[in-house]
Amino acid sequence: MTKTAKIKILKKSKIMDDLLLKNDAKTIPKVGDIVSGQVISVSKNGVYLDIDGLTTGVVRGKEIYDESGEYSEIKPGDTVAATVLELENENGELELSFRYAGHQKAWDLLNTLKRSQEITEAKIIDANKGGLMIKVGNVVGFLPVSQLTIEHYPRVEGGDKNRILQSLKKFINSYFKVKVIDVNEAEEKLIVSEKSAWEEKQQKTLSHFKVGDVVEGKITGVVDFGAFIEFGDQTETLEGLIHISELAWQRIDDPKQIVKVGDLVKAQIISIDGSKISLSMKKLVEDPWKNVAKKYSAGQKVSGKVLKLNPFGAFVELDPDIHGLIHISELTDRDGKIKNEIKENESYDFYIISLEPQEHRLGLSFKKPEVKEKPVTEVKKEDQEKDTIKE
Repeated sequence: MTKTAKIKILKKSKIMDDLLLKNDAKTIPKVGDIVSGQVISVSKNGVYLDIDGLTTGVVRGKEIYDESGEYSEIKPGDTVAATVLELENENGELELSFRYAGHQKAWDLLNTLKRSQEITEAKIIDANKGGLMIKVGNVVGFLPVSQLTIEHYPRVEGGDKNRILQSLKKFINSYFKVKVIDVNEAEEKLIVSEKSAWEEKQQKTLSHFKVGDVVEGKITGVVDFGAFIEFGDQTETLEGLIHISELAWQRIDDPKQIVKVGDLVKAQIISIDGSKISLSMKKLVEDPWKNVAKKYSAGQKVSGKVLKLNPFGAFVELDPDIHGLIHISELTDRDGKIKNEIKENESYDFYIISLEPQEHRLGLSFKKPEVKEKPVTEVKKEDQEKDTIKE
């Protein structure tokens, strides 16, 4: 700053004394007031403002930082607002702050966004195992994993937290459309939701679909609990979940046995809950259990392959569509000791001991079930009734 400029600033600072002498209350600012001024100069040492031609103010040090981001690129001639910290500093200038004014503006905006539920943009600046650190303007906040859209939700099998973190880190420096769902200025707490912003758009597109509709789409993700499918036209796409139990009629341990990413499949919408869409592939295929009685019956000897052992028994494949269960009691004695040792992927002969088509259940045993004969007294009674009819 030139010597002439410094003299000019000092002269202007004396206007404050003149105003005080004149008791011009209308133009005298107070500590805490927000004043408006025109930028005289911008440097690393500070920003100098002309306050209505009456005095000069300066913003320096940490007070230059502005949470609202409004004054991050100011230049001479711009009109800005700042908060009064001191009426006169060691140089006779108004000591001002962008930080206080910017902080208030930033949090006022966030409260407005929360009330209006307007969609805004957030920059991803970091990630942890619980979600993403974000910035709305210059205010740091948090986007929990639970508030991510299906598209960005970390699809990690088994819920491995380290793999979830790696999946989240790839979003750093990206921008997400979000809604503000929680604001607390006193605690400097800001929570946003990408899912809420996405649901608004999802709801509009969903109006074109209803439960029972059959759609064709692409598998976009396969996890241990099912598969995600994207459907709709090129301008308006939706994503729903086909739960593992809805992929096929038979028992499935891993959805990858049925589908893989990129597969084109048809599925039926079975429920719409808000923006959550559930679909089924098996609904489009006839239930094989409807005709199970034509193939199997109680007491029948069958051959089956053990698919999986578990604490309550073993699942056995009789054919690609029909699976049965041999209960643990058939494999161990009363003391829990193994009496019939079987291994996965090995085939054995069994007897069907129960068949419940409606419940999709078929019970198996190594023992042939006993066929109960009619009591002798009951037979005699039937014979007597026949004799009576003949007479």
